[in-house]
Amino acid sequence: MNNFNWQHKDWPDFKFELTNLEKYLFSFYERIGHVSGILQAIPEDMQTETLLEIMVAEAVKTSEIEGEFLSRKDVMSSIKKNLGLITQTESKDIRTSGISSLMIDVRNSFGKPLTEQSLFDWHTMLLSHVKGIEIGKWRTHPEPMQVVSGALGKEKVHYEAPPSNLVPKEMGRFIGWFNDTAPGGSKEIKSAPVRSAIAHLYFESIHPFEDGNGRIGRAIAEKALSQGIGRPVMLSLSKTIESNKKKYYLELEKAQYSLEINSWLKYFVETILEAQIDSENQIEFTLKKVKFFDRFNNLLNDRHKRVIKRMLEEGPNGFTGGMNAKKYGDLCKISKATATRDLQYLLETNALIVSGGGRSTSYSVNL
Repeated sequence: MNNFNWQHKDWPDFKFELTNLEKYLFSFYERIGHVSGILQAIPEDMQTETLLEIMVAEAVKTSEIEGEFLSRKDVMSSIKKNLGLITQTESKDIRTSGISSLMIDVRNSFGKPLTEQSLFDWHTMLLSHVKGIEIGKWRTHPEPMQVVSGALGKEKVHYEAPPSNLVPKEMGRFIGWFNDTAPGGSKEIKSAPVRSAIAHLYFESIHPFEDGNGRIGRAIAEKALSQGIGRPVMLSLSKTIESNKKKYYLELEKAQYSLEINSWLKYFVETILEAQIDSENQIEFTLKKVKFFDRFNNLLNDRHKRVIKRMLEEGPNGFTGGMNAKKYGDLCKISKATATRDLQYLLETNALIVSGGGRSTSYSVNL
């Protein structure tokens, strides 16, 4: 069996070339400039709405990758409270409070050096509700930290991290590397996506916590990106990763057997670029929403607005399956006949557009 990356004598001296990444890196920085220009040109409330949508997607999807499913509504409410946009939240789910606190701290502290204490604080925010594991400290258990799949008795070990007694030393070295490679550091890595990719792989390979490594590892990747562009990054890495988790785990596993990481860099930089494109789509979608309500606000009653806002919550990809009379009636608790009349009115005013026919008739917002 091949050695894991941390067992190689040159660990953690990762080896890579940037030749095949140049077009992706150029596109990333070009799009970053484009997004910065758009953000400066739009009103503050629209900037806030876009930020909220992206942060909610990140919070929900970073948890979903780990098999934890959170209510989008609860996460939105918790993030708004943490940002001071509302004074209290109705959510009773302590998990949403934890992931929301982590998301906001990552953004607010992006320019600060990484420290052992900041990682412990993130871990505490994320997992303070979990019983039976070590919170806010490196793992200490003597059992191997393994990534395993398969049924009991037929397990396949995909990766085994350094033993717990090596974690303090390894994390001291990782934190030193992270700060030295930051902008202005003694070993600065000038490409933010490349540094982000290495930081995520390096951290995940050490796997220093008993739980929460994936979520904190993605927060570290975001911190590296933000430091590289000089502002909190406006994208959701986790949303893009979650859309093809199998590819993510496959590339991560391959990279954890070698110090040659060209394949991993290509995958992760492409993922960052895809997340950036998705972010641009979200910003454009927010602009269209504002223009929509400017156009139709005086033509819509409270019921119309409630349904349309619910349809738009699904984001640029639209309301799953489109709207129909039954869904409309269920949302508003009205009869199907009344719902049908409402939909006909919204169609006549051009607020909605229709597709299909008969039982397959569905409506979408005319943005």
